[in-house]
Amino acid sequence: MRVLVGEGGRKEPGAASPKGGGTGFIGAALTQLLKARGHEVTLVSRKPGPGRITWDELATSGLPRCDAAVNLAGENILNPLRRWNETFQKEVLSSRLETTQILARAINKAPQPPQAWVLVTGVAYYQPSLTAEYDEDSPGGDFDFFSNLVTKWEAAARLPGESTRQVVVRSGVVLGRGGGAIHHMLLPFRLGLGGPIGSGHQFFPWIHIQDLAGILVHALEASHVQGVLNGVAPAPTTTNAEFAKALGAALGCPAFIPLPGMVVQAVFGRERAIMLLEGQKVVPRKTLASGYRYSFPELGAALKEVVA
Repeated sequence: MRVLVGEGGRKEPGAASPKGGGTGFIGAALTQLLKARGHEVTLVSRKPGPGRITWDELATSGLPRCDAAVNLAGENILNPLRRWNETFQKEVLSSRLETTQILARAINKAPQPPQAWVLVTGVAYYQPSLTAEYDEDSPGGDFDFFSNLVTKWEAAARLPGESTRQVVVRSGVVLGRGGGAIHHMLLPFRLGLGGPIGSGHQFFPWIHIQDLAGILVHALEASHVQGVLNGVAPAPTTTNAEFAKALGAALGCPAFIPLPGMVVQAVFGRERAIMLLEGQKVVPRKTLASGYRYSFPELGAALKEVVA
């Protein structure tokens, strides 16, 4: 199978280079797994090179011949070095919507459209709650900046007709070596300064990088998979406090110093801090029903592998 993987973002003239979901973390894991399973991979990225095409080439020349396409592109929302202002919000929107629209348009116009089209979005679609449980059929997508973003993002990917099978994977917090959420957490935890964020009672939907890559490959290879899949682990409910305790245990370090909500809001801004201070209980009902088998269904084993 020839798979086209969209990574990074489309660089505007004079703009700083955006960091996308496919750049070195999710994209690297997905590419490695696809190649291990005998598939060919072409990356769509900001810069040309071997095995790559640029977003501009895709927009002007159309879709290269491929059997499936995946889009991972998107500016890192929780970049602590960026202020949560109107400029950054526009970058967050455009890095997701524009790349998705370019790919969807190219697929729609292709003489031989791919068999499958997979988009990775997020569980921010579901409204934070301390009591509700969400599966793939649950409502959402209309209560704040991030839920509206996911709604627009998924709408941008939608294709007319049924010639291409369409799948959306709503990912939780991705845990893996060398990137993702853990990358910023390890140092304070290793120094004994780790702990829950805010109250710690909020749910913490997570997934190991190997399982996110695995679900994406499953979605590409399994012809019966379509619609929305929740890209979260099937572990028993995890709160932020339970996650902090498990990470401390995996590192052999104490993890009881809470990070106050006021500090999180000061660093990330009130609207963006919601992603850390509030959470959703998300279950992968359709992912499990589709036949996917998790490599890391339990948090303890997942964290031990990440920090080993």
